[in-house]
Amino acid sequence: MNDISEHSQYLLKSRYLLKDDSGEIIETPDELFKRVAKAVASAESQWGGKEQIALWENKFYECLSNLSFLPNSPTLMNAGNIEQQLSACFVLPIYDSMQSIHDSFKYAKLIQTSGGGVGFNFSRISPKNNYAYSICKHLSGPLSIIEDFDSLTEGVKQAGKRRGANMAILDINHPDIEAFIDAKHQSAVLNNFNLSIAITDQFMHAVEKNDEWELIHPNYRNVEKRVDAKYLWNKIIQSAWATGDPGLLFIDTINQYNPLTALGKINATNPCGEVPLMPYESCNLGSLNLVKFLKGNNGGKEINWRKLEETVETAIRFLDNVIEINTYPTPEIKSTTLKSRKIGLGVMGWADLLIELEIPYDSDKAVQLGEKIMEFISEKAKEASIDLAKTRGSFPDWNKSIYAPDTPMRNATRTSIAPTGSISIIADTSSSIEPIFALAYEQKHILNEHVFENINQQFVATLKKHKLYTTDIIKKVLKYGSIAFISELPVAIRNLFKTAQEITPEWHLKHQLAFQKYTDNAVSKTINLPETTTKQEVGAIFSTAYFWKAKGISIFRYNSKDKQVLNIGVETDASNCNICRPVNRSQAW
Repeated sequence: MNDISEHSQYLLKSRYLLKDDSGEIIETPDELFKRVAKAVASAESQWGGKEQIALWENKFYECLSNLSFLPNSPTLMNAGNIEQQLSACFVLPIYDSMQSIHDSFKYAKLIQTSGGGVGFNFSRISPKNNYAYSICKHLSGPLSIIEDFDSLTEGVKQAGKRRGANMAILDINHPDIEAFIDAKHQSAVLNNFNLSIAITDQFMHAVEKNDEWELIHPNYRNVEKRVDAKYLWNKIIQSAWATGDPGLLFIDTINQYNPLTALGKINATNPCGEVPLMPYESCNLGSLNLVKFLKGNNGGKEINWRKLEETVETAIRFLDNVIEINTYPTPEIKSTTLKSRKIGLGVMGWADLLIELEIPYDSDKAVQLGEKIMEFISEKAKEASIDLAKTRGSFPDWNKSIYAPDTPMRNATRTSIAPTGSISIIADTSSSIEPIFALAYEQKHILNEHVFENINQQFVATLKKHKLYTTDIIKKVLKYGSIAFISELPVAIRNLFKTAQEITPEWHLKHQLAFQKYTDNAVSKTINLPETTTKQEVGAIFSTAYFWKAKGISIFRYNSKDKQVLNIGVETDASNCNICRPVNRSQAW
């Protein structure tokens, strides 16, 4: 298998490798990949014999061990274990009754303990202090219940391996929407939740026309209050600028592309927004490491389309097998998931791929290539799912889907762009479709506050290749995390290594929409903004995302929170700097 970085080693040891009862590690990374490959290949017994199982076990192991494809974290953690819960993404319903609230509370604990994350739409809960119309007499409103769920998650570090993740969604017409918008204005509040507002076309039209907007009781449908739509919109912008929350889900656009509209409307997503799901649905994700699909060509590099096609086919089969061997937290989740068999194959290493091809992120060439790659992945994923349907059967709700009656399909959805926070570290590549965050930065380990110092090794290699490497340049990069102001470096290099905050929001959105165009589910993408970004600029980003038909949008303005996982720059003496040298790689376990 490939050598792995020091950062990856630390992450694998702390979260993924098996441990005995005393907490001692009893597994190597190679053994982890063999464990996962063997467990997932065991599903082949339903359609073939021992030779078939062995064939796919080898193929799965090859993809995992060479880091060209990795599944979501729960699969890496739990495959082959007694408690084999392998899904990362869930949506639970929550209604205006104490029984429903208690059930969702119980189910969320089960899911988070096994490594999954949960999305909720709290819009059915009666507004705060609504004595006249509350069904369950729970008069504290949605925010109080969200706080209860946040406390639950705080107490459940997922399988002792990662902190819980949740998405709280509230419809734009809920009477408590103003309090929801402001929910994170206090520090250290709802740290285990992303907040998103389900925005409708009707609301956006009201904003455009400067109309009044009705806030409606979710259960009795009476108008509780009227507010100016523009006032509400500006309040959202102010809060997102100040705290990073809430994000927006353009719910009508999401439902426009729902492959199972006959079953009802989607009103929630998983915690990072890349998988819209019906109540009790779960989804299994995996990502292709795009850098692994490069090959040499006349002294340059190009994409190995044949290898990419073969890996997509293997990955789709892998994710479909996961559905078969999965241990589901509840019978409702199992039944609902098996009916649609949703999976989400995405990508990571996009920024690194562009650098290897010497294509600046903020260029038409980059956006066009992104669209081309995702169209190819989507097409091959669809072909693989059709082939699986011929031998395994279409997903049970197929006759209610957009694919009936002509196109057999094993999986209702096949592609999704996840944030790949942990697995991109394991693969030692850039996350998802994001640009590079900074050329030098500190990254805080989520569970125990351990801080890693990072410098971009592609940048270091480029400097050395062009004989531009100097201690002075490295000192500046370590301090500022950027080369935008280093005039002695060629413009072409400064353009190639632009960081996330140096790339204008328009280019962030263009990349998001290029990949969304050929993605069945959705795209998790954060537009990282410099600290100097204005509220007006945030408003323009949100409006553009809506009019360009994004399914959702989230932004984060640097230093808008007291604590953040990534911090630009590393205050280190470059003369004694280990991170300026090639990353230590080792398989000595």
